[in-house]
Amino acid sequence: MSLEFNKIAAGVLAAALGAMVIGKVASALVHPSFPAKPAIEVKEDAPVAAVPGAAPAKAPAPTGTDAAAGKLAFDKKCSTCHKAEKGAANAVGPALFGVAGGKKAAVAAFAYSSGMTGKGGDWTDEDMNELLWKPASFVKGTKMAFAGLPNDKERGDVIAYLKSLK
Repeated sequence: MSLEFNKIAAGVLAAALGAMVIGKVASALVHPSFPAKPAIEVKEDAPVAAVPGAAPAKAPAPTGTDAAAGKLAFDKKCSTCHKAEKGAANAVGPALFGVAGGKKAAVAAFAYSSGMTGKGGDWTDEDMNELLWKPASFVKGTKMAFAGLPNDKERGDVIAYLKSLK
């Protein structure tokens, strides 16, 4: 009868016992110490408590009016999902040629979220500003996965560009 299995089992058990002994000896020899005060202190902003019944924050007024700069910003940040050329097909988002001043959620053959279709009315400068500032705040449940344009000048320039698309 072969004792190979016994030799293998003894080797595995001896390796496991050796690892345990080495771990215990290492723990006994090394005592890590932690400083009382961290070398780098991370400060967190205190959460701002929402006042019940308070109106949500509004977007600051846009300061830009340069349609050429707006086209550059649009091409850089918006053209991945939106097309702005006349007659362009919808992409991930609706085509935006002629959208400024027009009806909301009115681009043909685009499936808008229920939050957007419930907005109603026409696209005003104020509404475009709010949408471009924080899309998720302007349209609850929007499909638009874009954080927004926090820069007031850039936002105004994009609005000027959209208004020039007639």
